[in-house]
Amino acid sequence: MAKAKSKPATPKAALVESSEANIGISESNKQAVAGELNKLLADEFLLYTKTRKFHWNVEGAQFHDLHLFFEKQYDQLALMMDEVAERIRKIGHYALGSMKHYLQEASLLENEDKETSAPTMLQELLDDHETIIRRLRSDVDKFQDKYKDAGSADFITGLIEQHETMAWMLRATAKR
Repeated sequence: MAKAKSKPATPKAALVESSEANIGISESNKQAVAGELNKLLADEFLLYTKTRKFHWNVEGAQFHDLHLFFEKQYDQLALMMDEVAERIRKIGHYALGSMKHYLQEASLLENEDKETSAPTMLQELLDDHETIIRRLRSDVDKFQDKYKDAGSADFITGLIEQHETMAWMLRATAKR
């Protein structure tokens, strides 16, 4: 007697009908947080690009040390950008991913100079980190209280600490 063939088991992932994150935050609040996080992602990407540019183009007596220092900083920024993009996805939205959109959303300014002195590089990067820190500080309460998203508030608190460390390193390196 032949054994009856049964329908193969459907993977549980295939049973998901919606990709909307049902995480206890209203859709309008998730949308607002995702918008703020995408602006942050744009600034992080711009800062990453600027740091990488300075890594490539630093010159002078501190070349070797600054070349390595900038590399460590842009590596850290790359990880932070990934975390921001993944946070946006965790709350059910899409992360920006084009230069056009990054430039539209970023509040930081690019460095378009062909040559920049090492002290100016350090100061520009420090200023950018401090700009991000100030913005993140104002976003913590907004995410927690206004948008009822404690997870994103906690997440950006961690980013503040990372940016503060990077700013401290820049400040200490720039000191004469």
